[in-house]
Amino acid sequence: MTYEWGHTYGPPMAVSPINKVKEVMDYAVTEILSEKILMYIPSYGYIWTLPYVLSTTKATSINNVTALNIAAKQNVEILYDSLSASPYFYFTVSSGTPCVVWFEDARSIEAKLKVITKYNLLGVGYWNLDRPFLQNWTFLNAMYNILQVPVVI
Repeated sequence: MTYEWGHTYGPPMAVSPINKVKEVMDYAVTEILSEKILMYIPSYGYIWTLPYVLSTTKATSINNVTALNIAAKQNVEILYDSLSASPYFYFTVSSGTPCVVWFEDARSIEAKLKVITKYNLLGVGYWNLDRPFLQNWTFLNAMYNILQVPVVI
């Protein structure tokens, strides 16, 4: 599993930081043939209210498009953490409460897809596909020759 470092009851951070993803893969390929490993990529992010309080703060899960829409509506800069290869931004809700959002974008997806090639993995899966994210599919299609396989029932 290569996601949920940033999670509902945890401190604000990237959901799937690339440095941690690589640590998991470094170990996984010592125990399992790389060609048998599917790496999962999250298709969501989280909003945390600040300050974060251990055992009290509960993040809200959002899709990546919602994250982009919030940043646009709030007119805030989307920052990028190079260690985790993940985007994030800060904004303030109408009540005056500060928040931080960590999510996925084309840059973070690219970093994760490169891991598949680097480690010669079987492929990629996504958690949670019911949250549309066009940047991901556009980038995936540009990086790989995707073939449609007929389903035989």
